[in-house]
Amino acid sequence: MSGLNALLDALLTERDAGREAVLATVVKVEGSAYRRPGARMLVSRFGRPEGTISGGCLEAEVAKKAWWLTEAGPALRSYSTAEADEASEEALSFGLGCNGKVHVLFERLPASGSCALVDALLSVRDTQQPAAIATVIASPTGASPRLGARLFLVPGQHARGELLRSGLAEQIRADLQQTLLRGKSSRCLYPHGADEVEVLLEYLPPARRLVIFGAGHDAQPLVRMAKLLGWHVTVIDGRAHFARAERFADADQVLVSDVEQPFAFRDQVRGAAVAVMTHSLVQDAHWLQGVLRSEPCYVGQLGPRERTERLLAGIHEQLAKPQDELQGLEYLHYPIGLDLGGDTPESVAMAMLAEIQAVLNGRSGGSLRFRSASIHDSDPVVMAGLDETDIAAKGCRHFAGQR
Repeated sequence: MSGLNALLDALLTERDAGREAVLATVVKVEGSAYRRPGARMLVSRFGRPEGTISGGCLEAEVAKKAWWLTEAGPALRSYSTAEADEASEEALSFGLGCNGKVHVLFERLPASGSCALVDALLSVRDTQQPAAIATVIASPTGASPRLGARLFLVPGQHARGELLRSGLAEQIRADLQQTLLRGKSSRCLYPHGADEVEVLLEYLPPARRLVIFGAGHDAQPLVRMAKLLGWHVTVIDGRAHFARAERFADADQVLVSDVEQPFAFRDQVRGAAVAVMTHSLVQDAHWLQGVLRSEPCYVGQLGPRERTERLLAGIHEQLAKPQDELQGLEYLHYPIGLDLGGDTPESVAMAMLAEIQAVLNGRSGGSLRFRSASIHDSDPVVMAGLDETDIAAKGCRHFAGQR
């Protein structure tokens, strides 16, 4: 969801002014590409474009053509990054030598009223709950469902969108439910008479959450860097003169909590990445003990290894059944951060955030020059709970390589 907040803010600005906007979305990638399906860029009539769909090579072309491409409705455009003489006739070639092709869906967003995609994106941002959205990215000419038709699903709510009027609605709705369960995007081909309808089943995750216990000077660049990634950031400290909103203008929350009181942040920590970095033995012991009981997805403790082991020994001494109480130990990393070198607050923050990013993405954090596999992971070719026989019977075919 990196960059989503700025894009949505720009979109809401256009709506408030009663103006349409054009949204360009990467819906399919073949071969090598900088951005993956789900990358978005908003093109307004008078403002600057917001968001990116490539490493900078497509944005000017997209901004230039967005309005006339959508004069008659949604449009799909292909951009080839292969050598110019290898580009297919229907693709606009940039001759970058990357041997890939990016398929971009262009669509006008209304100046007012409901829009399935915008509703889904706003729901994810405002509720911090995931959603799944199905988008038709290829359909027989003149047939229903049309290009750009959508259906979106939020946990605990009924599906919404114009695809509800399609004969494929039940099938797509069931696949969207599986998309939510898997937490992965994919593409599907659904039989439609003698033809097929291609649908992007996109998983929309909420912003990743980072909880920082410690409001010292070295926490400030960590907050700024995490916000650049679009994360939701909370800063907590027992010292009111450190934990002040004006010192952390980019943070979503800045909280003061007395370490003499019971740990009160289980909800904030559950499922979040956590950095404990108060530089105080008393505070670190209090926060680390509470965090390790609260089901985080990552915990990093700042400081030398020996210091953290003393903290853990002290915590174990306070617990009657430490093996039952500290389930979060398997997620604990200390000393926090990758071995990048540097001793400034900014370099330390970069090393910390790099490790968190690697762990949450299931990566080692090593150099890409030593990676033999593709940079981008491929998704499973089947959905959770379905085998190849079920998929064949159901009539949809899933593709690897979407994320």
